[in-house]
Amino acid sequence: MAILSAIWDFFATYILRQAPYMIGFLTLLGYALMGKKWYDILGGTLKAIIGMLILNVGSGGLTSTFRPILAGLKDRFNLTAAVIDPYYGQNAVTAGVEEVFGKGFSQAMTLLLIAFIVNILLVRFNKITKCRTLFTTGHVQVQQAATAYWLIMFALPGLLNNDVVMLVVMSVILGAYWAVGSNLTVKPMQELTDGAGFAIAHQQMFGIRLGYILADKLFGTNGGKRQREINKVGEMEMPGFFSIFNENMVCTAILMTAFFGTIMAIIGKPFFVESGATTEENNFVMYCLTTSLNFAVYLAILQLGVRTFVTELTASFQGIADKLLPSSVPGVDCAVCYGFGDANAVTFGFLAGLVGQLLAIVILIVAKSPVIIICGFVPVFFDNATIGLVANEKGGLKACLVIPFFCGLIQVFGAAFISGWVGMAQYGGYLGMFDWDTVWPLFTVIMKYLGYIGAAIVVVILMAIPQIEYARDPKGYFLMTEDYEAYKEYKGIKD
Repeated sequence: MAILSAIWDFFATYILRQAPYMIGFLTLLGYALMGKKWYDILGGTLKAIIGMLILNVGSGGLTSTFRPILAGLKDRFNLTAAVIDPYYGQNAVTAGVEEVFGKGFSQAMTLLLIAFIVNILLVRFNKITKCRTLFTTGHVQVQQAATAYWLIMFALPGLLNNDVVMLVVMSVILGAYWAVGSNLTVKPMQELTDGAGFAIAHQQMFGIRLGYILADKLFGTNGGKRQREINKVGEMEMPGFFSIFNENMVCTAILMTAFFGTIMAIIGKPFFVESGATTEENNFVMYCLTTSLNFAVYLAILQLGVRTFVTELTASFQGIADKLLPSSVPGVDCAVCYGFGDANAVTFGFLAGLVGQLLAIVILIVAKSPVIIICGFVPVFFDNATIGLVANEKGGLKACLVIPFFCGLIQVFGAAFISGWVGMAQYGGYLGMFDWDTVWPLFTVIMKYLGYIGAAIVVVILMAIPQIEYARDPKGYFLMTEDYEAYKEYKGIKD
């Protein structure tokens, strides 16, 4: 028994919670189930792991480079506020959960493991549940388990008296959210990637589907029901020297230099010297230029990582789908989709969302809100860039700008409400990404005022969503993940 426990502890610590090795494990398992030769399995597994590590370098570089700039805004204007960032949110739970609820943070990790098992079971029995996606993004699961742990304890304080019941209730809710939320992104991702065979398992899954629907209804062809010309970001005709914006790397470099260069100039050199980001001897203009250009560098690295591992993962996952989880696809990091569609839509969506967030923060300050929010780079980029990419595909440039802008407003206002209400704001952070500023505050309100009946209602709502989606297209629902070319033929979609 001790040996089994040690094996599980190792798997949970070094595989399940580490996205590159989780992706590698799934690739290895898939190829093994397909009966591939050992050297093909080894090569594919290594490519998947290395691709995810490359993606993490790009993603981590974006975060580490620009988080000090946002911290500088907080310092420059002397704002005491909660930062909406998954890592700040996780730290807030770690710092405050024992003081507020008398519970240890380690139970949040137990919640993660049980919720993941719930996700697996829902996908395994997908002919009944209609859930087609396995949530594989380990670091995101850690962040969400921590925040859900706090929110559900706040909403259902009676659970504090029984750890077993508490973890079961939490795991059913969180596992259902993972399965249902990532399932909602199947259709947008299959259309964006022309059947690459993955869904998004991140923090804005409901936001992706909402952006997809609104872009089509308000700016697109409304499912083909009306004729409307859609001008996508990449199709813009730029006069004269503006044509340089047609090149993704150049466009990103120019926009980031103009935007973040201005912010860094406002913050001033003394802050960055004091924080150790640069030195007094260094030229501040060149420091601002290099920092801003690094945005384009890390985005290019991120896209390389995507290209490296997606092919291996989706090919190998067919083995898992055929043998263990039929008709399913893997749910992966939202950054994976940046290798598809219009790359400039990533930048435009991010900037539109950032403008929305900054406007919302100004409104909170003017209104003397008891909770002031500081925007974190992870929500403002990964939420709005992802939603902007999907919106551009369905509704063009206008959708790419308008929908992320309103997402930015929602991210700040929603985070201010929920983090202040449940008490996380006083510990300096909140998860702050789209689903956790909309869907989870709604769940928390329902559970807080309806108790255990409310918890049951939340689960029923979640489990009804894939059933409704299936009922709208019974023939195409699973065909979309089993054979996308046949699905396109069935729907009359032209290449």
